[in-house]
Amino acid sequence: MSDKKRRRPKPDSGRSGPGRYINFNIGTVIFGAIFLYLIITVVIYLTAGHVTSYQVTSGPLSQNETHTAIALRAEEIVSAGSSGYVNYFIQDSSKVSKDSTVCSISSDRFPLAGDTESEQDLSEIRSQASVYSKAFDSNDFSSVYDFKYKLNGVALAQADTSSLSGTLCNASSDGIVTYSSDGYESLTADTLTPDLFQIRSYQPQMLATTEQVSVSDPIYRLITSEEWSIVIPVTDAQTVQLSSHDQIRVKFLKDDQSETGSLRLFSIGDQRYVEISFNSGMIRYCNDRFLEVELVTNTYSGLKIPLSATVTKDFYLIPTEWAVTGGENSSLGFLVETETSDGGTATSFVETTIYAEMTGEDQKSYYYVDTNSLEAGAVLVRSDSNSRFTVGETGTLEGVYCINRGYAVFRRISIIDQNDEYCIVETGTDYGIAQFDYIVYDGSSVNEDDILY
Repeated sequence: MSDKKRRRPKPDSGRSGPGRYINFNIGTVIFGAIFLYLIITVVIYLTAGHVTSYQVTSGPLSQNETHTAIALRAEEIVSAGSSGYVNYFIQDSSKVSKDSTVCSISSDRFPLAGDTESEQDLSEIRSQASVYSKAFDSNDFSSVYDFKYKLNGVALAQADTSSLSGTLCNASSDGIVTYSSDGYESLTADTLTPDLFQIRSYQPQMLATTEQVSVSDPIYRLITSEEWSIVIPVTDAQTVQLSSHDQIRVKFLKDDQSETGSLRLFSIGDQRYVEISFNSGMIRYCNDRFLEVELVTNTYSGLKIPLSATVTKDFYLIPTEWAVTGGENSSLGFLVETETSDGGTATSFVETTIYAEMTGEDQKSYYYVDTNSLEAGAVLVRSDSNSRFTVGETGTLEGVYCINRGYAVFRRISIIDQNDEYCIVETGTDYGIAQFDYIVYDGSSVNEDDILY
């Protein structure tokens, strides 16, 4: 018998069966589990209902309308009484008193400084120059002339005006001095025409000049009263809206300042106008004939939410005299009567969530108690008497579902104004909402305590 070498059988990897070796790959299993998880997540997302959220904002129910208004003032153009050079001593848009010197007209220009200037005078001039340089705006070159007139005024205050040659121009009354003119100075509300509101054809004229002037040439404008008004052309619909106002607040878009004025509606021909009169704030706009203004007719302001978000919820109505204070935190609740195992009765304190306190038709004060705190038919007792009260009567409150924590929580609202799409609710309501809260846009699409995220 010949010797034969025995050969060792090779393992058949990857095939199952008796005595076969299985190659187990943990990476493949993990990848498969992740892939299965992604498929399940996508299926759940596609089949689940989607909830749209809305972030609560603060403001009016709608934007106020803006208008272009013409400003009307008591003003007059002052003309030169003689020919020569005009030397101005008052800064533009400055108040002056009666008989104060506004400018002088002479054959020579008035020098700002001379050998007689004291150190105190020079210090004042340096101070004015420092203030001007810090506030200089290259986009407002007219401020250069304002600075020049201010320096002239400083020099005039230190000078002996009796030694000045030429004619002094003194203010005829108290008022505000400006150095522009537009031909609208004599305009009144009753002489308005629609063409006057065409801003493209408006061309104001600068009165301050370094050139020689002749007799009767205009040299400055003097506004003699703080009382002024603006006039706005309005439509029939706007007239109806404004007819319920005796006074109205006006926001000036130039500087976002507001003034409250009395309102008058009138017509000239087929055009309707509204005139709003003020007794302050005119100096801020004394060089403006046309003003962009916002009539503040939407006076209600609060938290703005869509009407689709509002829902109602039932609450137990419980007279306030049945409430007691107890528990570790001295919270508000009620004494509930319960039956013991031996057939007797006992009382226990139940802390409750109270959403509101209101007066009923019987003139009694009631608490609106969350229905999850007590069961219908629960009997309440009072420690100071043998009286009993059975929980059951309900009332409704308006609210929204707040989803800040990922699930729907009822929050009470108190509506103060609304239109077809949105409403304004009060701020600071107990168990209410606040600015930047997230609520469900469609309140009917979820239930309370639904987990949404």
